[in-house]
Parts: sequence; C-alpha cells; structure tokens
Amino acid sequence: MAKTVSDGEKVVDRVRADRLKTLGITAVVGVILVGWILTQMSPKAFGIQVLNGLSFGALLFLVAAGFTLIFGLLRIANLAHGGFFLMGGYFGITTVLITGQFWLGLLAGGLLMMIIGFFTERVLLRPIRGLEKSEVLLTIGLTFVLGDIALWRWGGDPRSTQLPDYLKGPIQINDLFYPKYRLFVLGFAIVLAGILFYVNRRTKIGAILRAGVDDRETVAALGINIKVVFTSVFMFGAFIAGMSGVIGAGFLTLLPGSEFEILLFALVVVIIGGLGSLEGAALGAVLVGLIDAFAKALVPDLSFFTLFAPMAIILMLRPTGLLGQKQ
Repeated sequence: MAKTVSDGEKVVDRVRADRLKTLGITAVVGVILVGWILTQMSPKAFGIQVLNGLSFGALLFLVAAGFTLIFGLLRIANLAHGGFFLMGGYFGITTVLITGQFWLGLLAGGLLMMIIGFFTERVLLRPIRGLEKSEVLLTIGLTFVLGDIALWRWGGDPRSTQLPDYLKGPIQINDLFYPKYRLFVLGFAIVLAGILFYVNRRTKIGAILRAGVDDRETVAALGINIKVVFTSVFMFGAFIAGMSGVIGAGFLTLLPGSEFEILLFALVVVIIGGLGSLEGAALGAVLVGLIDAFAKALVPDLSFFTLFAPMAIILMLRPTGLLGQKQ
C-alpha cells in the first residue's frame, strides 16, 4: 500500500513539474513577444490591444468552459456547442427586446439551451455513447439544424444585444477610454471562472466530477447515478453556451455563420489549453484572445496564420495541450 501511495505521489509531482515547466516556457516566450510588440506600437495602443485581447478571451473562455466540461466528463466533443451559442444568443436578444431586462435575457438564453441540452444528451447522444464518429457527425448535424432554425426565425441580418444604460459608453482609465461592456465581459468571465474552479476543487460535486473523469465505473459502484451526473453536466455546459451567446452578441453581433466561427475559436482554445482542463481553457482563452488582438493590429493579413500556427506547434510538441493530461 505504501508503495502504491508513493507511486501515486510521484505521478502527481511529475504532472505538477511538467505543468510548471510548460507555464515557464510559455511565460518566457510571452515576455519576448511583448518586448518585440512594444517596439512596434505606443504604450497606449499596446494597452488597448491588451484589453481587446483579454475581453475577447473572456468571451472565448465562456464558450470553451462549457465545451471542456462536457468533454472532460462525458468524453464527447460536442460540436453543437456553436449552435447552442447562436440559438441562446438569439433567444436572449429577443427576451431583452420584449422585457427590457438584460439579465433576464441572459437567463432566458441559458435556460433555453439547457432544455435543448437535456434533449440532446438524453435522446440523441445517449443511444450512441462511445461511438465517436457518430457523436461528431450528429453534433455537427445538430449545429446545421439550429443554424437553419435561427435563420428561419430571426432572418439573416446581424443582431446585437440591447445593453442597459450602465453598460453603455466608455470608461476612463488614466488617459485611456475603453467600452464599459467589454470590461463587464472580462469581469463576468473572471467571476464565473472563480465559481467553476471553487466548485471543481472545493465541493463534493466537484469531487464527484473529478472522480467521474478518472474512473466512472467506480463512481457508479459507489451508488452515485453517473447518468444523472452526465446529463446535469451536459445541461450546464449548454446553459453556459447559451448565456455566452447573449453576452457575445453585445459586441460581436450575431448572424448566420457565427456558430461555426465561435466554435472554431473555442476549439483552438481547448486544443491549446488542453481538452478537459478548466485551467487549460482559461490559459488558452487568454492566449488566443491576445494573439488575435495583436495579430489583427500588427499583421492583419496573417491573423489566421498567427492563430493556427501556435496551435500546430503546440500539438507537435505537446499533443495534450499546455495543461492537458493523457486520458
């Protein structure tokens, strides 16, 4: 038994050391890039792009968090996540227009997608659980279905969320003026990330989820209804996606095709950060947001190259992502 415990501690220490090494290398590369960028733009322009990158990364974290939670426990690459984002966003926008309540729109968009998520997991995905190709094809098909429904119901014109007065306009930070809403998105994502990390690491629910990731058979043998846990996590991931659609419509706008664009960014985030890792989703979202912002400012013709090239390099050097672990 002592040997088993010792071996387990060695594995944990090795994982921690590996993560610290990865973060260290990432930090060094980041410092070098920041030094070069500061030679290309003024400090004020640099500050604006940092805020642009962090606010966009915050939105990407909201989308990627639900995706990575679902994958981490259910091992399902839910490619319908972009469709959840789009449909929840449209429904939330409509709710805000009818009621004039921004927060009610957030809740409505999330709840609608929670219902659709329940149907998706229980009716569509459960019969094909474990058939990876079938799951991928089904979730991609569901994205097209949700996109067509949104096009039929809301048309093809760009739509955005009607913001409350206290989130409109800029706020002054020293000599810099920046939109309040983007800072709200950043703060909202930080609060949600703190809640998710606390629940995952400090509560009984989090312990069940982590145990389910490592050994779902043992969790089921302990009398925990793992199927209910699966459904609950899928519904919660869909809820976050729907809510993030309403938030994202505040500065990205929604239109046909947005579901695939946001899904592409979310996939890059979770691949860079590590599938199934909330910490990886947060790190990946920050990196992708900053890369996207500075690439569009400095080399707009290569903005996609500068986004996907780092992803390709990371996959070659560390296939599990920066903070991912072998399954």
